[in-house]
Amino acid sequence: MRALAVVLALALSGCGFQLRGAADLPFETVFVPGATSGVALDIKRNIQSGTRTRVVDDVKSAEAVLQFLQEVREKHILSLTGTGRVREFQLRYRVGFRLHDGKGGEFLPANTIELTRDVTFNDAQILAKETEEQILYRDMQFDMVQLVMRRLAAAQRPKAQ
Repeated sequence: MRALAVVLALALSGCGFQLRGAADLPFETVFVPGATSGVALDIKRNIQSGTRTRVVDDVKSAEAVLQFLQEVREKHILSLTGTGRVREFQLRYRVGFRLHDGKGGEFLPANTIELTRDVTFNDAQILAKETEEQILYRDMQFDMVQLVMRRLAAAQRPKAQ
C-alpha cells in the first residue's frame, strides 16, 4: 500500500500537477465599479481572497479598472411537446467586461463570455424546476467567475504611450 502511494505521488509530480494557488494578476491594485451584487461582487471577493492584488475604492489610486458592460440571464425555449407545451429550455448567462488602466490603455479589450445550460421542463414539477433553474444560474455564475479570473490572469499590461 505504501509503495502504491509513493508511485502515485511520483506520477502526479511528474505530470506537472500542482494545487491551484493564488492567481498572479498583472496589476497591483484594481477598482471594480458597481461591485454590489452579481458577478462583479463575486469577482471582487475572489480577487481579494485569491490574489495578491488589492481592490481599492478610488479609481484614481487603481492601476487597473475592471468594468462590467453587461450581465444578462436569458431563458429560451428549445423544444415543445406535441400539445404545444414547453419540453426543454436553454438557460443563457452572458457577461461582458473590459479591463483598462483608466488612461486609455487596455489590459483586456471588451470581452463577452456566454454560458448555456439545457434543462427539461415538466408542468407537474413547476416548483422543483424553478429551484433547479436557480441552482443552475448560481453554478453558471460560479463558473463565470473562474473564467473571468483566468482572463484577468492572462491579461497583458498596456504598452506605454
